[in-house]
Amino acid sequence: MPADQQPYPSVWARPRRSRREQQPLSREQIVSAALELLDAEGIDALSMRKLGTRLNAGATSMYTHVANKDELIELVVDEVYGEVEVPAADDPAGWRGAVTRCAHSLRAALLRHPWIASVQGEAGVAYLGPNVMRQNEAILALFEQGGFTLEAADRALNTVVAYVIGVSTSEAAWLTRLARSGRSEQEWAESLWPAAEQAVQDYPRLRKLYAARRNQDVSATRDDEFGTGLQCVLDGLAARFSPA
Repeated sequence: MPADQQPYPSVWARPRRSRREQQPLSREQIVSAALELLDAEGIDALSMRKLGTRLNAGATSMYTHVANKDELIELVVDEVYGEVEVPAADDPAGWRGAVTRCAHSLRAALLRHPWIASVQGEAGVAYLGPNVMRQNEAILALFEQGGFTLEAADRALNTVVAYVIGVSTSEAAWLTRLARSGRSEQEWAESLWPAAEQAVQDYPRLRKLYAARRNQDVSATRDDEFGTGLQCVLDGLAARFSPA
């Protein structure tokens, strides 16, 4: 079915071809090559033409599986979500420990592929991808294990994912800029520190906070702040929805 005749312009709305119909170039090969290209060169480097060259394949072979770049991005985003650890509902760590581990795994996956920050709002109906579906179903089960109703579990899932994506998107954009600069995160922070100290001179609370962070490891601080924020989110969800 042509992309412009689909009920919604998404790769997940397109019937997948049977094995007999598939060409020598598979969807999996296309997604793998696109992911490698994105990780190596970033989102601006991705084009159907460049991907075809990388695969030594013509456009016709690729358009058998994806109608355009937007559909390709949907597939690659779902591939990234396939890297996320999703604990079982009966995880011995309990719902909080399991959700915490899953959230950290999601953040790690997003930061391994920092280009994803620029496509989060362009991934179409990414929530229909099989890996996202698997993740969401498992997290709902974890919250139900903690005594949440299904409706409350859905609210909790959306809240946790929004927190992780919100923080990770900012981090990914920052890491992408660092990669372009050729500096390490610590080197960038050290070079920026004199200007930052000068900027907070008239703001006593900020000045005190900046002084306390002067010699901290920037990456470790990000990790700690993410973990603390996540626990605050879970505290709030437990207080509102969990009977335990």
